[in-house]
Amino acid sequence: MEHNKKQFSSNENAVAGRNAVMELLRSGRPIDRILIEKGKREGSLSVIVAKAAEKGIPVKDAAREKLDAMCPATNHQGVVAVAAMTEYCSVDDLLRAAEEKNEKPFIIICDGIEDPHNLGAIIRTAECCGAHGVVISKNRCCGVNFAVSKAACGAIEYMPIARVSNISSAIDRLKEAGVWVYAADMDGTDYRKQDFSGAAALVVGSEGNGVSRLVKEKCDVTVSLPMKGHITSLNASVAAGILMYAISANR
Repeated sequence: MEHNKKQFSSNENAVAGRNAVMELLRSGRPIDRILIEKGKREGSLSVIVAKAAEKGIPVKDAAREKLDAMCPATNHQGVVAVAAMTEYCSVDDLLRAAEEKNEKPFIIICDGIEDPHNLGAIIRTAECCGAHGVVISKNRCCGVNFAVSKAACGAIEYMPIARVSNISSAIDRLKEAGVWVYAADMDGTDYRKQDFSGAAALVVGSEGNGVSRLVKEKCDVTVSLPMKGHITSLNASVAAGILMYAISANR
């Protein structure tokens, strides 16, 4: 008989076991991703993979050791689902949120932010400076899990978060709505010389590689922060915070 016990780890909202994960899928609760033990997608695991594909939920292979570490003392049966801590919305929902406030849209786009502490800090600052929402990717960004929620210090309760399959397509939709899109990168215009008035979206890149080339090409302007010391870059959430408040000051 399959073990149906759920196990919640200290840093992620993890549900372990084949029956438990299938019930989670049926429940409609937001799921960040599903991890399957590498090389074991047969039997009931194949049903879980198919169901996840129907719902657009990312499924990734993981070493057994990782699953063991996520759910200690639990028979995970080769599958662990990480449930999201919030209901995701769409890019159009973010635009409507701005319209309902009679404000020009101000949206933050996270392109490949994988550190949950950085994502949580970005969400927290976005809420504090009056942004209408945050956009994250299904495949190139961590989802809103327990660690993100903790780092956000309650901000996810107030900040709408849109999770999209393709960041470039999301940018296209924002540009259709008249939003000017700014990429944060080292080779851009000094942010202090940029006029940020009007509808704005700020794209923040990954900790290691910055904004991806294809996404950067979609943006209208690239802005940068001057580096006066020996270090050539800032933490992603710190850089995002400075630029968010620069945009907020222009509004």
